[in-house]
Amino acid sequence: MGLHGSKHPQQAQIVMLGLDSSGKSTLLYKLKYNESVITVPTVGFNVEMLETEARGPGLTVWDVGGQHRMRPHWKHHYMGTEALVFVVDSWDRRRLEEAKKELHQVLRSGSLKSIPLVVLANKQDLPGAASPLEITHRLDLRRVCGNRDWFVQPCSGRTGVGLEEGFRRVAYLLKTSLKQTEADIKNRVKQLKPKAITMMTKTQGLGCS
Repeated sequence: MGLHGSKHPQQAQIVMLGLDSSGKSTLLYKLKYNESVITVPTVGFNVEMLETEARGPGLTVWDVGGQHRMRPHWKHHYMGTEALVFVVDSWDRRRLEEAKKELHQVLRSGSLKSIPLVVLANKQDLPGAASPLEITHRLDLRRVCGNRDWFVQPCSGRTGVGLEEGFRRVAYLLKTSLKQTEADIKNRVKQLKPKAITMMTKTQGLGCS
């Protein structure tokens, strides 16, 4: 991971969502600048560009505010999104049900159908933080993500542990999704060719009668 000065031809748009105080902006700045910063609640959004390995797509990450009044505006950032990152405060179990409700509503959007999801289980450095397994269960991910690739990455926005791994997972799922799309197109073309040949043969037969 590193800095990225301008938009790359293969830049992938990533939307990063989560409840207020989940630590989205903190972990994004820690990842990009390796600095621990004191942030205020994001009103609107932040945008940062991240590099992955040389052959992978760069990531344009849209960090959208998670306050109640901002959540109705999340949908305005969905168009063109290729992967979703959802940040959860693993230490604050009281709000996991609220996080689940918001995540499920996001995933129901047709604009985000089947795109990869990475859940960043943040604040793992705090004693008693929920494990990735508990987060998976509490967010009901196995059921709600039945038609998409997903992964839960434990991390800490304060120490930086797990952040690079989380966004590398995003890049990996993007490449996997692209390969699957290309395979689906090839299979579809193979299915159409015999039908086209059959239709042409029938037409020729009618013309000769």
